[in-house]
Amino acid sequence: MRYAIDRLVITPHDIDLLRSPLSGHLDAETYVLGAFNPGLTSLPNGNLMAMVRVAEALRHPIGKGHIHSIRWEAGSGDGGRYVLDAWPLEHADVADPRKFMLRGGGWRVMALTSLSWLLPVELSPDGLQIVAFHYDRAIAPAHDFQCYGVEDARISRVGDRYLMTTCSVSPERHSTTLYSSRNGLDWRFEAIVLDHQNKDMLIFEGLIDGQYWAQTRPLGDLYFAYPPGSEWRAGPSINLAHSPDALFWKPWHRPGIRPHAATIATSRMGGGAPPILTDEGWLTLWHGVEPHEIVGIYRTYWSLLDRDDPSSVIRTEHKPLLEANPELTRPLEDLMYVRDVVFTTGIVDRGEHYVVASGEADLACRITHVPKSRFRSS
Repeated sequence: MRYAIDRLVITPHDIDLLRSPLSGHLDAETYVLGAFNPGLTSLPNGNLMAMVRVAEALRHPIGKGHIHSIRWEAGSGDGGRYVLDAWPLEHADVADPRKFMLRGGGWRVMALTSLSWLLPVELSPDGLQIVAFHYDRAIAPAHDFQCYGVEDARISRVGDRYLMTTCSVSPERHSTTLYSSRNGLDWRFEAIVLDHQNKDMLIFEGLIDGQYWAQTRPLGDLYFAYPPGSEWRAGPSINLAHSPDALFWKPWHRPGIRPHAATIATSRMGGGAPPILTDEGWLTLWHGVEPHEIVGIYRTYWSLLDRDDPSSVIRTEHKPLLEANPELTRPLEDLMYVRDVVFTTGIVDRGEHYVVASGEADLACRITHVPKSRFRSS
């Protein structure tokens, strides 16, 4: 489906790496692999704020028989530094431009071709114009469990607090970390709130019976089969958890949103934008992945959840809400490294429409105005 307002608002060309947290640390040239997957919220002044993931990569990662990656390491009193690690090229599988797999360990081990940090970008109330880049408020690795980067912010406003979940990457763990803010611009690290490989944690924008609720997406290498003829397909699904304080989370005993056996387009799935409350229930946007080549085809779908029991799906649709739009990225063709990917990460209510923020092609930030009529029951 095409929308009247649907465009890229932030691209790699907009990022000033002289103001990057990595600037001056490495004796090697870097570039912006992608500026994408923006968390989105409304600021007290009415403007929007996109928390953009900047993936900063080495311009020439391969040299002298090795492939290199960037890592942050703690320092003594200097706040840490960024260093380069070198891996023998014969031990690496470099088929995926976003990462490389290391052979010979007996299990799957990977390293990244970039290090990600988060840049707050203030946008106009409609999300279509850049107001300011807040480099002085960038969020970069500051702990050992973030040494390979901080990724994919999702922002929820609950009461008078902004809560932001991020994915922190390291050899220690692949964890979900929580930040909080009173104004949507100045963020304080709170805690690790979910442990290994639970990437897509989205906190509901409001309490249910006095409790915080969240969608989660645990990953693994093994899934048990549903019975023959089941309407569900085994694989990653969107689960639920609740908490009294947004710090300590307990998984909910009923399943959330599961992949349907009737379509391979959602054979892999995960959360997208934090659920927001509407007159009919909680509106949640999520991603489904159809297997295709190395990365797959990412699309955005939606479901409506019961306002008192979010494990109950009132309405959903197999037709995608958003698909990758090659026309948007055509001016950036020389920067493209993946295709068929739209990854929605934020939503803000703007009256008759929603402002929906997505990452397009793991490259740029896409803003789409989606009419509320798109979600109404026929």
